[in-house]
This record gives sequence, structure tokens and C-alpha cells, in this order.
Amino acid sequence: MYDELYEKTGDQIIREIGVRFSEYRKRMGYTQKDIAFKSGLSVFTISSFENGSSTGITLASLLKLLRAIDSLDEIEKLLPELPESPRALYMKQHKK
Repeated sequence: MYDELYEKTGDQIIREIGVRFSEYRKRMGYTQKDIAFKSGLSVFTISSFENGSSTGITLASLLKLLRAIDSLDEIEKLLPELPESPRALYMKQHKK
């Protein structure tokens, strides 16, 4: 699965995310106009993202879209907080 992901270009990944966003939006019962209102983005931007014709979406716009479908918390999965390193844990234990 990860090998396949690394073989894709950034544009291909963004297109797939746009299609997936469209599926989420529809399943939740939102129109593009609803999302435009909630996110402050234009219907054109949302439509372009969903149909893959715009792969230059900004991170700020993606955050607005995630917030509009109540999925902003999913952004944590991109770069989850790292656990404390074994070295740091070792140092803490031996300072006592």
C-alpha cells in the first residue's frame, strides 16, 4: 500500500483526495454550495478540487474544507505527535 503511494505524483494524490472529499461531502448530505458557505471558499474552488482539475489547493484551503465537513481532527493523522524518544526516557530515569 505504501509503495503504491510513493509511486504516485503529488498531483495524483491530490486528485484522489479531492475525489474522496467529494464522496465524504455527498455522504454527509452537503452540496458544494453548502461547503462554500461553511468554508468561505468559492464553489468553483471546491468543484475544481473535487474533479481533479485543480491540484494547487493550499493547505489553508484544505483545512477550511476539513473544518466544513467536521473532519478537522483528521489532520492529526498527517503528522501525529511523536512519542518521547528512548534516549529522553533513559535520561529521565537516570536523573532521579
